Amino acid sequence: MAALLLGAVLLVAQPQLVPSRPAELGQQELLRKAGTLQDDVRDGVAPNGSAQQLPQTIIIGVRKGGTRALLEMLSLHPDVAAAENEVHFFDWEEHYSHGLGWYLSQMPFSWPHQLTVEKTPAYFTSPKVPERVYSMNPSIRLLLILRDPSERVLSDYTQVFYNHMQKRKPYPSIEEFLVRDGRLNVDYKALNRSLYHVHMENWLRFFPLRHIHIVDGDRLIRDPFPEIQKVERFLKLSPQINASNFYFNKTKGFYCLRDSGRDRCLHESKGRAHPQVDPKLLNKLHEYFHEPNKKFFELVGRTFDWH
Repeated sequence: MAALLLGAVLLVAQPQLVPSRPAELGQQELLRKAGTLQDDVRDGVAPNGSAQQLPQTIIIGVRKGGTRALLEMLSLHPDVAAAENEVHFFDWEEHYSHGLGWYLSQMPFSWPHQLTVEKTPAYFTSPKVPERVYSMNPSIRLLLILRDPSERVLSDYTQVFYNHMQKRKPYPSIEEFLVRDGRLNVDYKALNRSLYHVHMENWLRFFPLRHIHIVDGDRLIRDPFPEIQKVERFLKLSPQINASNFYFNKTKGFYCLRDSGRDRCLHESKGRAHPQVDPKLLNKLHEYFHEPNKKFFELVGRTFDWH
């Protein structure tokens, strides 16, 4: 059945509407561009000289694709400063209305040579987000981690199911969501989130494919180091993360991290076992995603080992 999300690890050619790519923008330029540079921005500078910076990289999704694992692994690099929480700046109207000054205040303190990274998995599937990110910084580099769409649907359901269980609230079985009138319920939101080509087309309206690196979430589960090496190269980071930073925890059954002699794994809420699903229903799920997957492969010019 489904593989554990990082087993529980720490756990083409879409036409561009924007004809030219501007040069990399500095932090001050970004703030001036948005009309938010005020005298109080200097309040974001710490006594030791570090400062808050707008992110130069955003992990845009996908939900239940392995974004937390990716961020934790990337944080092993000394030149990366990662925001601890999902900021939801570009997809939540209340947050977006506060402006870039508020967004900046949510970022970690970092040194000038460090790359600030933020992750909010909901960005990938939110229609308004690509244009808003482009308005902030058209040269930003984006990370997108994807896994088998069917497995992602099961993980999506599992997360919501356990959230209800913790609150002692009843929650329908996955079959009740997946099936309606004897057919696959295509209105189920978790299915829509796995239609990767639909959401990717929206992003490619504003960003060229070379600005979006797709991480294979299924490979990250099985063998994380090669995938992280690709991320380092995409972000133009020096190769600092090593194979020795990863070790397979036999007790847990998934890879964990080793950083400066300290071992750590993702929260136990990551990588929970998926519900048992009737094989016939699972086949219907695989068949449903067959054509959408082909469209996505054509869109990004590469294939993935999905059902």
